[in-house]
Amino acid sequence: MNPLHFSLKQLQVFLAVAHHRNVSRAAEQLAMSQSACSSALKDLESQYGLQLFDRVGKRLQANELGDYLRPKAEALLAQAREFEQALSQQPDAGELRVGATLTIGNYLAVSLINRYIHDNSTGKVKLEVANTEQITERLLNFDIDVGMIEGEVQHPALSVQRWRSDELVCFCAPDHPLAKQQHLTDVDLENALWILREKGSGTRQTFDRGMHGLLPNLHISLELQHTEAIKRAVEAGLGISCLSRISLEDAFKRGSLVPLQTPHRDFSRDLYLATHKQKYRGVGLNRWLVICESYANS
Repeated sequence: MNPLHFSLKQLQVFLAVAHHRNVSRAAEQLAMSQSACSSALKDLESQYGLQLFDRVGKRLQANELGDYLRPKAEALLAQAREFEQALSQQPDAGELRVGATLTIGNYLAVSLINRYIHDNSTGKVKLEVANTEQITERLLNFDIDVGMIEGEVQHPALSVQRWRSDELVCFCAPDHPLAKQQHLTDVDLENALWILREKGSGTRQTFDRGMHGLLPNLHISLELQHTEAIKRAVEAGLGISCLSRISLEDAFKRGSLVPLQTPHRDFSRDLYLATHKQKYRGVGLNRWLVICESYANS
């Protein structure tokens, strides 16, 4: 058997530099000196007579070869961690990094995490909540293992599968003038003051699609990043909004918010699970996907 001419430490350095685009930050992450980190990268390149990065200003940007090798190195290190866990007789140990958009992260993810930890007492989950655009970027940069998103994403490097259905619902405070109407007309929608999620979020993407033809005429008074902040603003009478039914069920039951009927507008959507196509699927990630499937609806 021919000996390997690279080390796992060199791969760690390569991936850290690719992630941070900076040797000093990579060294800090790996608890190495900057010179040792730089030397490890140079040794890896010189051993094979290649260059993995281009210098762009003060940054190191992975070149075409670096981009090609990065997912392979990610997968190899993930397998090495699993092997190390098996040696320590803790095959299920390790941290699963989950990225979720706001509705999923705030209203669905806790049940999934509870089930995952119940099934795997040694498992750990790190949950990051952001909008669809940010979750997509983190998947592409291998910062997270799986993304749970509300928006439609098309990227050749990502595997995106439908998870479950959802719908947005327009709503207002119970004392709002529109609360007593049986259904809203397009004129009502155009005359209302709207409080919406920010652009780049899956919720905003679905809202904009559902309001096709009316968008230029809508009065958008506030754009907020957090669902709960939007709900509080609507309760205070600052305007009306449109969010996932999942996030509104409790408020509708309490009567602090009331749904508005818009039968001529389609706010249906799907929620998705996304992974990098070249991401190594270890025990933890596969278990998470199975749990998600058990929580899917038709």
